[in-house]
Amino acid sequence: MARMNTTKAKITKVAWQLFHEKGYSETTIDDIIAASGTSKGSFYHYYSSKDELLSSLSEVFDAKYEEVMQTLDKDMNSYEKLLYLCYTVHDMIEREIPIGLLASLYSSQVVTKGDKHLQNQDRYYYYVIRQIIDEGQKRGQIATDLTVREIQQLYTLAERAIIYDYCISNGNYSLSEYTRKIMPRLISTIKA
Repeated sequence: MARMNTTKAKITKVAWQLFHEKGYSETTIDDIIAASGTSKGSFYHYYSSKDELLSSLSEVFDAKYEEVMQTLDKDMNSYEKLLYLCYTVHDMIEREIPIGLLASLYSSQVVTKGDKHLQNQDRYYYYVIRQIIDEGQKRGQIATDLTVREIQQLYTLAERAIIYDYCISNGNYSLSEYTRKIMPRLISTIKA
């Protein structure tokens, strides 16, 4: 499971906050360095340009998943954990990620011939989803007629579909509200 270096995580998180507050084109590398309390050398150690940060959004998501997992009640129902993770990250997306940049990220994953970082199975996201599904199957809270990997694929497909629809709708509705309404219906078949 890939975890992000602390300095890189700080640079990435601050960059995306600035993109949201000031806009992508108005945010400079110097702004990112100053706000993150890092150095130019640190920035260029991890990123060759501001444009390269566009592919780092999956790392921002993973950092949020790590943060949420540290606060979750270990005894919480596994199905409910999956929903809670989805809600929390979709809330963050709506609040902090500019719709244009989110759409750019998703479109780049469709046309790119290189790294499909959103689908990198070594990401923390996939690790934690598989862990929760496995735990839920052992507890009798998640269906066992599909493998952990198959349920993970179903869950991630549902999450991506909601975000994709949000992007092609240009954010014309509340992602948070829509996710809470639709996600339980999309994944209800995995509940034991």
